[in-house]
Amino acid sequence: MRHFSVLQHLAGQLNPLCRVLDLDPAVPLDLLAGLLGPHGARSLADPPAWLSDIADDHSPVEFSVAFNDHEPPALRILAEVPGIAPGLGSNTQAAYAFLAANADRFGLATTRLDAIRNLFTAASPTSSAPTWPGSAAPTLTKSAATTPGGSFALWCSLVFRHGRDPEFKVYFNPEVAGISRAPELVEEALGTLGLRDAYRMMLARSIRPGELGRRDRLSFFALDLHDGPQARVKLYVSHYDADPADAARAAAVVPGVDPDEVADFCRSAGGPGPFDRRPLVGSYTLAGGAAQPVGYSVYVPIRDYVDDDLEARDRAAALVAHHGFSPALLHRCVAAVSRRPLGAGVGLIAHVSLRLGPPRPGVTVYLSAEAYDVTPPRSVWVPAA
Repeated sequence: MRHFSVLQHLAGQLNPLCRVLDLDPAVPLDLLAGLLGPHGARSLADPPAWLSDIADDHSPVEFSVAFNDHEPPALRILAEVPGIAPGLGSNTQAAYAFLAANADRFGLATTRLDAIRNLFTAASPTSSAPTWPGSAAPTLTKSAATTPGGSFALWCSLVFRHGRDPEFKVYFNPEVAGISRAPELVEEALGTLGLRDAYRMMLARSIRPGELGRRDRLSFFALDLHDGPQARVKLYVSHYDADPADAARAAAVVPGVDPDEVADFCRSAGGPGPFDRRPLVGSYTLAGGAAQPVGYSVYVPIRDYVDDDLEARDRAAALVAHHGFSPALLHRCVAAVSRRPLGAGVGLIAHVSLRLGPPRPGVTVYLSAEAYDVTPPRSVWVPAA
């Protein structure tokens, strides 16, 4: 595989994934090439041009399959768009250029993005960012780039559903100006969007006492780029050294969410805890006019709590089946992406998540591209006869 280019490797996974999910691969493949830009032609024999946090091996793309209660499964691509000379500022500029190139084609709604983008693409509130579609986002200061939270500024997500145009979403890094400033930036952004009350309710009831910015950190701020009734703002909280009871407590702030269901999902996916490797992550769906979050998801980094991907696939398949979806379809999706025996590594199945509340409850399984490397299994792997 090392003689392949980055684009060839990723397209070789995306194309069969689309076929498994009954999606026309033409638009997803075209957009994948746009996300990668010139870096798609780089040989996998060369090291990654940018050490992206999208994946453990620094692949710039992650796939996921969302099993939905009331509609067919959807395919998602999460990507960090590399700049010509990759870096925080250059990658942010490239991401905005990608969005601008597709804004008219897919009718992207950017009003909310325009209103808050300066907060998350600059190292301080006094720095300026270009107006939409803009030419160049500013380069972040060295202090922002070297803080623990300075690993990315902007990621792009594309969601593909049968018979529909793709949906676009962006992920901002609340810690782009440092961990301590994340709550301030998020509150200002949500206040601009009319969601401050829901944010304060979430903080008051879901953060462990005294742990905001410590063991409970604001890790992602996501924004849908469409203006339909199901357009979302989502805030993600990483819970370090948490256990299933902590996740249940964090979920209880959302009306209609069963905290016991959240705890059971965490235990089934990752064990009893504490989750002392990668953290549990919870996300809150916020809607205009609502005084509290309206939806919740929990994300379990399953790869850190299994010996290998064979165990991870079996756990994920059991969760998919428990929630009423097809484990056989999951097996086919995993096979479409994998280029090795599942027992020969760990990390191909990176996360599993449970989505509760509107707009689309269900289960999502996240699949790493492993374009550059495979993490060895934690147990000794013995090949089948």
